[in-house]
Amino acid sequence: MTDAIPNPSNELSTNGVGPWRGELPDDPRYDRELLAHGDSRNVIDRYRYWTIAAIVADLDQHRHPFAVAIENWQHDMNIGSIVRTANAFAAETVHIIGRRRWNKRGAMVTDRYQHVLHHATVEDFAEWAHAHSLPIIAIDNVPGSVPIETFALPEACILLFGQEGPGLSAEAVSAADAVVEITQYGSTRSLNASAAAAVAMHAWVTQHAH
Repeated sequence: MTDAIPNPSNELSTNGVGPWRGELPDDPRYDRELLAHGDSRNVIDRYRYWTIAAIVADLDQHRHPFAVAIENWQHDMNIGSIVRTANAFAAETVHIIGRRRWNKRGAMVTDRYQHVLHHATVEDFAEWAHAHSLPIIAIDNVPGSVPIETFALPEACILLFGQEGPGLSAEAVSAADAVVEITQYGSTRSLNASAAAAVAMHAWVTQHAH
């Protein structure tokens, strides 16, 4: 099957495209409703008019072997943004630790294209990670952490992030195989949680994505 090409008569942009013009494609990856009414989703042009299932299946062919985990004890609004960034960097899976419900506003519906797993406790999460031979790399500026720019991130691993303000729980730090920090040079004590997650994921990409 060849890749379907979005209708060139429609403008391609982050604002979406209108209804398909001309002969309709017979590629099963296309969504009939989107072809008829347009696609306003924030997806790359390659995925215009595709069904969610088709997009997920295609992403599964080239996801990176790192995952992302986030502690969710206080319904942190940054979680959605971290999920969105995980999707942008093609993380394998997002793990939510703690409360099952999380603030999805910042995800901008990217969670529909991302595998998301829930773990009730840090202990449950750590057991899952160890069972799958995935080292846990905690990201926090706590005593004993090492600079992420000098740390060799494992190709297959889980990057673990805490919440805005309190950061990682003591239990999460104890469960980690390594703790790294993002070196800062200004006056602020810490980075925004979603910004820190983006920096950490990009650090993985610079080391392993080719």
